[in-house]
Amino acid sequence: MKQIQDAYIVAASRTPIGKSHRGFFRNTRPDDLLVAAIQAALKQVPGLDPKAIEDAIVGCAMPEGEQGMNIARIGALLAGLPNSVGGVTVNRFCASGLSAIQMAADRIRVGEAEVMIAAGAESMSMVPMSGNKPSFNPAVFARDENVGIAYGMGLTAEKVAQQWQVSREAQDEFALQSHLKALAAQQAGAFADEITPVQVLDRTPHLESGEINIRARTVSLDEGPRAETTLAALAKLRTVFAARLDPAGKPTGYGSVTAGNSSQTSDGAGCLILASEKAVKQFGLTPLARFVSFASRGVPPELMGIGPIEAIPAALKSAGLSLADMGWIELNEAFAAQALAVINTVGLNPALVNPMGGAIALGHPLGATGAIRAATVVHALRRHKLKYGMVTMCVGTGQGAAGIFERV
Repeated sequence: MKQIQDAYIVAASRTPIGKSHRGFFRNTRPDDLLVAAIQAALKQVPGLDPKAIEDAIVGCAMPEGEQGMNIARIGALLAGLPNSVGGVTVNRFCASGLSAIQMAADRIRVGEAEVMIAAGAESMSMVPMSGNKPSFNPAVFARDENVGIAYGMGLTAEKVAQQWQVSREAQDEFALQSHLKALAAQQAGAFADEITPVQVLDRTPHLESGEINIRARTVSLDEGPRAETTLAALAKLRTVFAARLDPAGKPTGYGSVTAGNSSQTSDGAGCLILASEKAVKQFGLTPLARFVSFASRGVPPELMGIGPIEAIPAALKSAGLSLADMGWIELNEAFAAQALAVINTVGLNPALVNPMGGAIALGHPLGATGAIRAATVVHALRRHKLKYGMVTMCVGTGQGAAGIFERV
């Protein structure tokens, strides 16, 4: 039996995150975003022989349409990797990218591979939240206990807000802080280590002739943070998902979840390269971090946002660590309501959670988010000389996932 070995992250890169439908990546294919992330990661390890890469595991929440046809294999080939490098696409919705990292790390740990690519890609501009033609099994609606599977994400956030008593004011304040932290990080150049600039083509029709004008430009910052965001502006936004209900299920007023205190739908990709100690020595690579542990746990689908409440303790236990050991925590802000419920229930130190902003400001390109947030953690640990960091998120249909990284 082979001895369990360590899996090291030796490269971590991501694209900027664009707003879906109206943002700078609205006309950019998700496989092209994946190519940009893979190629940028490869540039960080010039000594690595690409033929040593065993496989590319890519997370994608809606692997159909432009991001179907096994985007992992297509992206690997379009990125210029040898034909010998395999590719497999995995789907755990919002945790797809993090699951890709876990799967790649496990291949190395058990000695099945020396070098792996782990990535995530998503274009919510080209493939919508529930896919192009969602079709639930009729059994979902046949029994009351199954209906939560089909709940919209916003409705699950309303249920979490009510059950965990997260006020509208607290949600809006959390959202404002996400934007303020993201803007401060951008101004400080804190994302420079992880973001690779991407060239996009803007297509604008001429008002008189109708001819399409094409202009190339390079984007290098996340598009979502808004300097004009204020508490007053957030307070004016209408709730969009549900009325607030009393314990008996009767409406008592409007809900509390708005577009302003929810994550932005987005486009983007991220990529990490993982290697064994043998490969690190063979190719002269510099480890950025070690992948320590991963855990996923299920929760009621209608309360999907609380998934990290179960996953975080499990990941810590597997690593033999405690919350006190964590120096940086990337908690995906699917909704302010669920993020606050997780922070308060688990006892996370708010100062360590999303110090550079989260998905409410930066965006949430579903299957790419885990890889993107992992790139943030890996570089932040080195920049601030911290020992351990965590990436965690809730997952649609009722799951939570958490992964722990160690700076080396």
